[in-house]
Amino acid sequence: MSTVEDCKRSLEIEIPLEEVERARERVTSSLKQRVRLPGFRPGKAPTNLIQSRFESEIRSEVLEVLLPQAFRDKVQAQGLKVVGTPDVSDLKFEAGQPIRFKAEFEIAPDVELGEYRGLPVKYQEPTVTDEDLDKRLESMREGKADYVNLDPRPIENGDYVLVHLKTLAGVGEAIDQDIQIQVGAEETLPGFNAALLGASPDETKEIEITYPEDYGGNKLAGKTVRFELTPKTLRKKELPALDDEFAKDLGDYQNFDELKEAVRKTIFHEKQYVAQQEAKEELIDRLVEAHSFPIPEAYVDRQIENQVRAQLREIAGQGVDPSTLQLDWAKIKEKQRDKALRNVKASLLMEKISEREGIKATQDEVDREVQRIARQDREAVAVTRAKLEKDGATDRIASHIQTQKTLQFLFDQSNKQA
Repeated sequence: MSTVEDCKRSLEIEIPLEEVERARERVTSSLKQRVRLPGFRPGKAPTNLIQSRFESEIRSEVLEVLLPQAFRDKVQAQGLKVVGTPDVSDLKFEAGQPIRFKAEFEIAPDVELGEYRGLPVKYQEPTVTDEDLDKRLESMREGKADYVNLDPRPIENGDYVLVHLKTLAGVGEAIDQDIQIQVGAEETLPGFNAALLGASPDETKEIEITYPEDYGGNKLAGKTVRFELTPKTLRKKELPALDDEFAKDLGDYQNFDELKEAVRKTIFHEKQYVAQQEAKEELIDRLVEAHSFPIPEAYVDRQIENQVRAQLREIAGQGVDPSTLQLDWAKIKEKQRDKALRNVKASLLMEKISEREGIKATQDEVDREVQRIARQDREAVAVTRAKLEKDGATDRIASHIQTQKTLQFLFDQSNKQA
């Protein structure tokens, strides 16, 4: 065996002539039963005629049977953990001779763990300020606002207006719906403000709106759309008082102070989660930087593929058909490579640490995640479980849980510094 580089290996393999002849006989016999030749009943054609007429097919089937098994036997005998599919070259298959070939492949790296307990990391328990609390309560208050209809009059800056919008040109998927617009608000496009200021209810007009390139809805981003716009109703926003009644209306709270305390705790846990995630990412970076070992290209290619698929799903979720995009896959792969290398290396290290520390996902933890997905998809747990098991997703769920538990272990063991 010779080492090519890093995780790459090559083997020169010979399959004895006796095995080749036995395989040739089996393939010929099987083919003899399947083929139909004029003048012969099924299975009665002479063997030499079958071999002569179907020489190419017999050769292909013999190679298909013998090469994978010979490769598996050789790597198992040498205790090699193969990654991906081998490349076969220098194939010699001649009558009366053993089959000889060269297989080039990659093996899983041998990861030797260095120190991973007590790693230094920047982290400080978050605090919740009165300003944080006031902003959240005001947001909740806005969510409970009532909009009261006003008597018809010309529209003024700051008014809330129920508007009927109908697309006339400029967009593939038609819009024909009522929406509420606050005239003069920061998020309202200038074209809508100009069209509505001074207008009266039921006064229909045609307008053109040019959406920014970075507009949130990708269906409209960068497009100039012609609308038929009709203001229907003027409205006034009325906010509820922040008092005990407001708290009781939101849930099982006895008074406003109880609500405030619950909201404060929620904000704290949100901030804590974000801060811990940042610290965990820093811990991963430290681990990756501290460990040097080769990464098989097969792992990197698979990770790049997963990353690109995730991005395409995100694009599709925004209403854009990925097949319509002009994508340079070579550039995309090159751009994704560094991230993929880091993620693969991190995954291998997490797996090694979890193995050493005996960290695993329990069945109860997997079951709880399946139940959460079932609630999210609004279907029976048994239906969700069957779908996940069919797709092999339960193993991925268990792997994800194990990784998260390992990260939490690293964080708990880390040397936290403000």
